[in-house]
Parts: sequence; C-alpha cells; structure tokens
Amino acid sequence: MISARMGSAAVTALVLLSGCGSVGVALGMRTRLDKLPVTAVSAKLSPQASLTPGKSGRLVLVASGTDGKTWTTVGAKHGDVLFDSYKLEPTVVKVNANGYVSLPADPRLSSRKSARVHITVVGHPDVQTDLDIPVKYNAAYAAHFPGASGNDGMSGIDGMAGADGVAGSASPANPGGNGGNGQDGSPGGNGSDGWPGQTVHVSVTLQPGPTPLIQVRAKGDRDEEFFLIDPEGGSLSIDAFGGEGGRGGRGGRGGSGGIGVPGGMAGNSGLDGSDGQPGSDGKPGKIIVTIDPAAEAFRDKLHFATRRGAGAGAGAEFHTEAVPPLW
Repeated sequence: MISARMGSAAVTALVLLSGCGSVGVALGMRTRLDKLPVTAVSAKLSPQASLTPGKSGRLVLVASGTDGKTWTTVGAKHGDVLFDSYKLEPTVVKVNANGYVSLPADPRLSSRKSARVHITVVGHPDVQTDLDIPVKYNAAYAAHFPGASGNDGMSGIDGMAGADGVAGSASPANPGGNGGNGQDGSPGGNGSDGWPGQTVHVSVTLQPGPTPLIQVRAKGDRDEEFFLIDPEGGSLSIDAFGGEGGRGGRGGRGGSGGIGVPGGMAGNSGLDGSDGQPGSDGKPGKIIVTIDPAAEAFRDKLHFATRRGAGAGAGAEFHTEAVPPLW
C-alpha cells in the first residue's frame, strides 16, 4: 500500500523530472502570471550583472502587484513562476526556455553592440521592462589546437578453456581422464602514435577606439577562433600540443584448465597475453604570431605553448608588422 507521503514524493519527483509546467501549475507547485494582478516587473542577471563571450547567466524576474505582493521566477530563492509567463526578446544575447542568457563566444557578434533583453508579461502587454547587459572582455581565454589522438590498440583474444577429462569409473583400474590445458591469450595490439599538433597562425592588433582592446585571430589547420581581450584583467593562452598516443590493447586472458573426472589431473590454465604498448604522443605543433607594433605593449597578455610543461612562449615564432583590424 502506498502512503500519502510516498505518493506526494512520487508526484513531486514526476514534476521535477518531466519539467511539465502545466502539471506543476495544476498541483500548485508552479505559477503563471496571466491571471494575476501584475502591474510591474523588474529584472536582473545572476550570479553577476555582466557577461563575457561564451558565458551565461540566469534571469531573475520579479513581478509585483498593487498590493505589494511579488512573484519570482523559478530557480531564484525558491521562486515558482514559470518563464513562459514572459515574452523574452533578446538582442545580441540568446535566452533559452529556462531563462539562461548566453553571450556568443565569437566577439565579432558583440563588439560595439548593446546586449539587452526586452521583457513583457504574458497576459499583461503593458507591463514591460528592458534589461541591459554589460559586455566585458576581461576573461582568461584559452584556445586549443591539438593533433588528433592515436588509435587504441585492439584487445587480445581470450584463450579457450581446456576440455574436462573423460569420466572413468570408481574402480582404480579405470580412473578418470585428465583435464586439457587452457589456451594462452593472444597479446593486445599496440596503440598508434598521436598526430602532430596543428600549425597555428595568430594575428594580433588593437581595436580602434578610446579603450585599448586586443583583437586576435587564431587559425589552425582545422579551426579558426577570434578573441577580444581587455588587457585590464584579460589574457589569452593558445596551445598546439601533439595528439596523445593510443592506449595499448588489453592482452587476452588465458583459458582455464579442464577438470579431471573423477580423480584425473586438472589441466593447466593458459597464460594471459601481454598488453599492447601505448603509442607515442604526437610531435609539437607550431605557432606563428604576427603582432602589430601598437599591440606590442600587451604581449605579456598572450601565452603560447607547443610542449606540455614548457614555459610561456615556448615554440612560438614572433613577427612584428602592421596588422589591420581583424573585423
């Protein structure tokens, strides 16, 4: 028999797992605002008011009525208002159905633009607000241009078990047969070597404007990334390590010896196959940096590595020459 407590817990779990807003509203666990006396709404971003490229935060929306009562969106201090109570119209940023606001990782989509979310309460078209989101570029960015990893070696085949001895009789003159020996397992295959790290061409210049911001384009053999860096707190690390070597395959397990029946000798178990050898890591890649003279003062904000454990700048080749704006 299911107790009331167990039933309540099951329903709660169902609501949480299914994410069904209508079920939550029907049970009184979630709220929509279209039928409530909402007269105003305020908005903020949590856990911080600003965003950097590639990062996200969550909207906290608080509706209020003339009597001072407030209703807060889910996920913030145990609020219960569903985000589908609002029409959210983002500019530059994106907003998903759960109220998470994200800024594109590519700074070309946000540079010199204003990020905001226009908010309207569903059922109350005159109740609106705008949330302006400051965009900052003072993060510690990182870009990776590794070589492909080597393939793992194939596992060895397990040896077959030895056959049991043929049954004899209880008479000493007719003993049971001995069990057969198990087969040895086959050795595992060796992992293949990793591929060399990519050759990365890095262009560095300053973005025109009153505040110095560093524009960077990093183009590898397969990938291309862009960065905008505020030297007051921002930095960029780029690496081009060789790919990791593949793991050696597991050796096959030796087969078990057969059992003597009755009174015969048991067979010997086969030997395990040896594990394969891991592949070697790929050779380091190459990083070629072309930096505009105006950006030279901020070279210490850029870090490059082609070998694990090597110092900053190890393996990078620098050229100083004019680099026009990258976008």
